[in-house]
Amino acid sequence: MFTPLHYTHCPGCHSDKIQYALTAKDHTVSKEDFDIWHCNQCSLRFTQDVPTIEQIGPYYHSENYISHSNTKKGFINQLYHLVRNYTLGSKARLIKKYSGLSTGRLLDIGAGVGAFAANMKEQGWHTTALEPDTNARAEAKKQYGIDLLLPNELYLFTPQQFDVITMWHVLEHVHDLQGYWKNFHRILPVGGKLVIAVPNYTSGDAANYGSYWAAYDVPRHLYHFSPAAMAELAGMHGFSIVATKAMWFDSFYVAMLSEQYQNGVTRYFAAFWQGFKSNLAALANPNKCSSVIYILQKN
Repeated sequence: MFTPLHYTHCPGCHSDKIQYALTAKDHTVSKEDFDIWHCNQCSLRFTQDVPTIEQIGPYYHSENYISHSNTKKGFINQLYHLVRNYTLGSKARLIKKYSGLSTGRLLDIGAGVGAFAANMKEQGWHTTALEPDTNARAEAKKQYGIDLLLPNELYLFTPQQFDVITMWHVLEHVHDLQGYWKNFHRILPVGGKLVIAVPNYTSGDAANYGSYWAAYDVPRHLYHFSPAAMAELAGMHGFSIVATKAMWFDSFYVAMLSEQYQNGVTRYFAAFWQGFKSNLAALANPNKCSSVIYILQKN
């Protein structure tokens, strides 16, 4: 049993206008239920009564937790690897486009097994990467020959040390949300870019699956972002959103997992249809996609 973190104010905007929204199950590890609350001020959602940073480790211990184990077990995880190989290139192009740099100083936070960091390093970027999980750091060393640092290094970097900071599905895991944003501002120069990819609970697939939506991923996901909540948080810390991009493959991946959680089996046609509908809505507005990439600039 753990001592839970109970919020009386929104962990994003600090408003006390918060209320219960829904209950979701941890389908990956513990099978426990966790409540998700909603902020009526900024629209951030957050998992209530989560384990502290010292106690949450066991909730990541699963061979199915792909960002740490690099597993290829099962069709969905095999598909994940195929897609990842493609998206590494698109992420690199996005970084170069919005930073205006062909090479530069990159910090990747929550590097997992280091695939993205290794790719950027190969392309000539001076790359530093942080990762809390021991197994993931070992896998990064074994597979890519790169040394990942512990997350507390974030607080030790010098001002304006990096040109770009990336967080691919990581911000939702960070206990010290406000502290991280303060350090983003400190270690980037004016005009420096912050690239954050997070699930979007206002997407069509989230609405369809409700509490079974796989991207709630409680209790590992401490926060659940809407585009409005991200804009509010960014503005509080001296950043502005310069662009948003849809993560097209996430809609299908999340729908497949959600089908499994809701029905006990993965109904692939139903998952494809939900992913397709979600992406169709996002064609006109990327803020409607299952996951959104926010490109932010330090003001």
